[in-house]
Amino acid sequence: MSIQRTVLVIGANGGIGRETCTALRRHGWRVRALVRTPPQTVEDGIDWQAGDAMNAEDVVRAARGVDVIVHAVNPPGYRGWERLVLPMLDNTMGAAKANRARIVLPGTIYNYGPDAFPVLSETSPQHPCSRKGEIRTEMERRLRSASTDGVRSLVLRCGDFFGPNAGNNWFAQGLIQAGKPVHRIQYPGRYELGHAWAYLPDVGETLAQLLDRESELADIDSFHFGGHWLDGHAMLASIRRVTHEPAVRAGAFPWWLARLASPFNETMRELCKMRYLWREPVRLDDRKLRAFLGDDLYTPLDDAVRAALIGVGCLPKATDIKALPQSA
Repeated sequence: MSIQRTVLVIGANGGIGRETCTALRRHGWRVRALVRTPPQTVEDGIDWQAGDAMNAEDVVRAARGVDVIVHAVNPPGYRGWERLVLPMLDNTMGAAKANRARIVLPGTIYNYGPDAFPVLSETSPQHPCSRKGEIRTEMERRLRSASTDGVRSLVLRCGDFFGPNAGNNWFAQGLIQAGKPVHRIQYPGRYELGHAWAYLPDVGETLAQLLDRESELADIDSFHFGGHWLDGHAMLASIRRVTHEPAVRAGAFPWWLARLASPFNETMRELCKMRYLWREPVRLDDRKLRAFLGDDLYTPLDDAVRAALIGVGCLPKATDIKALPQSA
């Protein structure tokens, strides 16, 4: 009889944290979640614990006896990265060392500059061209360094997140207006350029599958999550199919407005710094991941877009998925 393993998810109220909790519960893990404000009604089988990722004692207490720590916490709205991101990771590393637990970090493409484009592999050079990218690169450097103290790590690098409960993301906060029917999208780049998208339930499921085989992973390991690589035309076509609105218009994201607001709004300021990711095609090479887990990793595009639109209130929840046309 196998022994049930325990995972701590830090940042479980966020999109990736929530989906990871759900997937790990489905795979038989005992899931503990550290959040500032636990839900009042708990019926999901998760052990919710109140605490702050910036408080080392809270993290150590929540991590007692765990096998894995999923570090899925991020400052909301890109705010406070300079002050918060690295101290939070240091607290997680301290707790992982105390429990000899593996740290899982959902990674991003911020680590890379244009010299690594258009296809990013696990061995591509990391030369970030933004402060956020530098911080992300430093996070991974610290994880590698912590291996000398017995801290194992796993990075699953993804493109732009979308899906139900996705939090801060381009899909819900840039392309469309949450809570309203879709009549027009505001695409951040040229429509003919490909871009990497990661459907959050698929990311959570992939992390769970990787952790089911944790003993087969290297002490310092990383995988690239290919997800959906598509251009703006393909994204617009999917939104039109899912909404049954062939007249949804193709618009452009108002970068000029973001630049005007950037001196007064930190979120807009950080978005502008990430514009380079929309000026060239960026694709994640997932051959290593597919060789390890197989090819059946990603939800069909139209199903994923439909769930994302329902999640942000652009489609009614009662939409009959079976009655709608599926993606090719």
